[in-house]
Amino acid sequence: MALLNPGDKFPILPLTLVGGDTIELPAALAGDYAVVLFNRGSWCPYCVAQLRAFQQTLPQFEEAGIKIASLSVDDEPTARAMIDKYQLTFPIGYGADADAIAAATGAFVNPEPHYLQSTGFLLDPAGRVALSVYSSGAIGRLVPEDVLGMVRYLRQH
Repeated sequence: MALLNPGDKFPILPLTLVGGDTIELPAALAGDYAVVLFNRGSWCPYCVAQLRAFQQTLPQFEEAGIKIASLSVDDEPTARAMIDKYQLTFPIGYGADADAIAAATGAFVNPEPHYLQSTGFLLDPAGRVALSVYSSGAIGRLVPEDVLGMVRYLRQH
């Protein structure tokens, strides 16, 4: 389980969306900067707060050309309920294989119950990691303001 560092190519990950469509990361986010979030599940108040914060700042992300996607091990009805409750409009994947995702990205996995710990990546337009944030527990995650600031900095330099 190797951590992804700046400059590393982000691995190809399928993302099953509520409703049955599947997209492939990072290709579905290609063309500009992108954020990929792994969240612990809809039961985690910290994860929900993070997703809601990204949703609230989505107009700024769209204006900046930054795409967002998230995934968890939640089942489809649970993911759908969370999307509906918080009116999330960016791609939210469900049913993630925690062990496969961890093997590909270095994300930490909680053994029991089995889920991915909060992990966030900022990808550059070529699908390479510009920034990775790994958490081994409930706290410590990407926040929208930091991502917007980082992308501004990267574009200037």
